[in-house]
Amino acid sequence: MTANNPKVLLAVLAHPDDETFGMGGTLALYARRGVEVHLVCATRGEVGEVDEKYLRGFNSIAERREAELRCAAEHLGLKAVHFLDYRDSGMPGSPDNHHPGALAAAPVDEVAAKVAHYIRLLKPQIVLTFDPIGGYRHPDHIAIHNATVKAFYAAGDAARYPDGLPGWQPAKLYYHVLPRGILRLAVKLMPLFGKDPRKFGRNGDIDLAAIAAVSFPAHARINYRPLVKIREEASACHESQGGRSSGGIMRYILGWFNAQDLFMRAYPPDPPRRKERDLFAGI
Repeated sequence: MTANNPKVLLAVLAHPDDETFGMGGTLALYARRGVEVHLVCATRGEVGEVDEKYLRGFNSIAERREAELRCAAEHLGLKAVHFLDYRDSGMPGSPDNHHPGALAAAPVDEVAAKVAHYIRLLKPQIVLTFDPIGGYRHPDHIAIHNATVKAFYAAGDAARYPDGLPGWQPAKLYYHVLPRGILRLAVKLMPLFGKDPRKFGRNGDIDLAAIAAVSFPAHARINYRPLVKIREEASACHESQGGRSSGGIMRYILGWFNAQDLFMRAYPPDPPRRKERDLFAGI
């Protein structure tokens, strides 16, 4: 890369905290390698549940969660955070899914046009987003995945979703994937601790068993062991979402993987012969 064409990585996600709880270690790693790391965040997490104590000094949940995101972004070393200004859609089956401003209710081409604009503006070589089921089937995660995929393939053609900018085609598209083997182990172990894996999460609305049954290949494994503390500091910024909490069987089990992120390479489509250890490999 040159000064006129630096290394740029763009993560396109749905809510404040997705950048840290998911691929935070990877984002921090590349930021410290001198890569310009940008985040496009589709919503401000307006529907997330927040204890009243965390709203003191803030006018809304959205304001609180945006502040938490900016705190985390500073710890991770992100170059900038860009919002698409959609509304959080809530969990599957929620009335918030159908709010006129909800991300999940927006036409996919409308969202893709906005993501394509940022791809052309920022000129990333690497684009990251959720896997096709959005990690745990959150409608916003799935919506931004679908829009990002369309934007990735359209951004190189200035005639598609025209915005006055020249086309830009990133070199690679990756989906962040969960360690399915560990999830399956968790599903087996949780009943021993009195937990129902089909009713996971604060509201019991996440079916871990169904999620663990879906398998995506992992073509890249990014080790960020030296930056675990940085990721923990970024996580602590998301206090209203439990970022400072510890304990629990899932956190313990997934902690085995807390120094590496797994990614499926969607483009180029031919899988690498060996797992990639660097998302910029071959560029």
